[in-house]
Amino acid sequence: MQKQTAPPPSPAVGPADCMPDDYWDAVLSDPRARAGSGIPIQNRRLSEIPRQTLRVTCRRCERIVEIQTADAVRLYGDHAIWKDVGRRLLDNVCQQRTGIHEDDGCWPSYGPP
Repeated sequence: MQKQTAPPPSPAVGPADCMPDDYWDAVLSDPRARAGSGIPIQNRRLSEIPRQTLRVTCRRCERIVEIQTADAVRLYGDHAIWKDVGRRLLDNVCQQRTGIHEDDGCWPSYGPP
């Protein structure tokens, strides 16, 4: 009777070893690898933001303002920067008035809706 031997196990890949080409192809073809321009959302123009709803919150008074992207474009133009639009929206309803210009107003935070 002939004895069958198992094929030798493939060596484990360690930190100093090169990664296989198939691995890098899979990583780079993943849609999350090219997930955007790398520009933070608050620095993008309204026309560059793919979200339907935009939200800005105040870290000081916890006020939340949401606006549809289409409405923001209609009111402020498609070349307006979201940071400027969000600050203007918060300042219109700000409750934190101290009388000192540096301390007045909301502290915006631009997060996902």
